Order: sequence, then structure tokens, then C-alpha cells
Amino acid sequence: MNIGIDIEEVKRFEKYVNNKKYLKRVFVKEEILYSLTKENSAQYLAARFAAKEAVWKALNIRNKNFSITDISIKNTKKGKPQVYIKNKKCKRIDVSMSHTKKYVTAVAIIF
Repeated sequence: MNIGIDIEEVKRFEKYVNNKKYLKRVFVKEEILYSLTKENSAQYLAARFAAKEAVWKALNIRNKNFSITDISIKNTKKGKPQVYIKNKKCKRIDVSMSHTKKYVTAVAIIF
């Protein structure tokens, strides 16, 4: 079992909401569309980024051919976040995200 955790400041992501170049470099299309449709887009972007970072840390990736956009976070119809690696659902990784107005945090567990 491996665990990864990350915490981010929401304020950091406020400047990225309208930066298409940054968004495309860090998030997949579905993550961008999902986050930008929310009232507090920066919070949703920060949460997804934290989740991706937590997964990255749990995977302990050192491969230069693997990028942050190879990890994506998509929600089920009931709202549970799920991890996808290279667009394939990862059944062995669980992720949980939490937030306040100022901070978001995420934990990923590989079992």
C-alpha cells in the first residue's frame, strides 16, 4: 500500500482560471470543463490539482515519459472522485479531497 497527500492554497489557482495555456498543461479537458462550470472554479481546480499531486506521490513516479495530464480526476454520478491513468479508470487507487475557502487537500491510497 502507498499513500500520497497534497495541500494547495485556493488563491494560487485564482490566477489560472482564465489562463488556457496553463490549464491545458496541467488538466485534461474534462477536468477543465467540470471546474470552470462551478461557482468557485479556483477551488475546484486546486482540489483536482491536489488530488493529481497526491496520486503522483503515491505512485512515486520518476518516469520522464509520464506527465501530470496522464493522471485525471473524474467524478461518478454520485460525486465520488475517481482516478484515471492515461484515460483508464484505476480501480486500485482511491482519492479523497477536502477544502475550506482558503485551502484544499487530497489524499491518494494505492491498495
